Amino acid sequence: MRNAALEVEGLSARYGEAQALRDVSLHVGEGELVTLVGRNGAGKTTLLRCVMGLHRQSTGSIRLNGRDISQWAPHTRARAGLAYVPDDRGIYATLAVEENLKLPPVVANTRWPLKRIYETFPVLRERRAQAGTKLSGGEQQMLAIARALRTGASVLLLDEPTEGLAPVLVQRVAAMLQEAKREGTTVLLVEQNLRFATTVADRHYLLAQGQIVEALANQEVIARESELLRHLGV
Repeated sequence: MRNAALEVEGLSARYGEAQALRDVSLHVGEGELVTLVGRNGAGKTTLLRCVMGLHRQSTGSIRLNGRDISQWAPHTRARAGLAYVPDDRGIYATLAVEENLKLPPVVANTRWPLKRIYETFPVLRERRAQAGTKLSGGEQQMLAIARALRTGASVLLLDEPTEGLAPVLVQRVAAMLQEAKREGTTVLLVEQNLRFATTVADRHYLLAQGQIVEALANQEVIARESELLRHLGV
């Protein structure tokens, strides 16, 4: 088993009186890509937000590269090597593409400097002076992921990166994630597109009603695809 880059133990969280997460435990090894799959409302986004420190857990612990970060503020977690790409992409409307890319500080040696990002995604270079929100949805997603990679973060949290994207852009997201993984970046990915998930992931956790109900190897998900698609309602 690989050394754990991210460990969650006994995590529970609430929204007022509603229980959003119940005793969730998982681990993601160094350089591993693991997905969280489940129906809408299963608690996937809440889990990512708890890991990033944007939603308070009521119980449990979170460890990043062996350090307990459970009580750390979000910006402190970011400086320690955690990066979050939300489902709304978090593009700043008042900033140009290049300003969006440069806004988060580089926290470690990065394999994705601005030069490489522009070589990989020429459209970002061509539109670097335009407002980030003037990009298409797929281009904004590339910008959001590239911005996170540029920081040198060791662990990426991605929420539905392929939602609403054309198939050609889904393939580009897959290639980007596979390349980052090969270079040692750890990824925890929320994804509804099960077929996409099986092309990039090592393992999968299935969430239902705020709990992890199964931990599945990638080959097992492929073999049970029809069953799992029915479970997900897609």
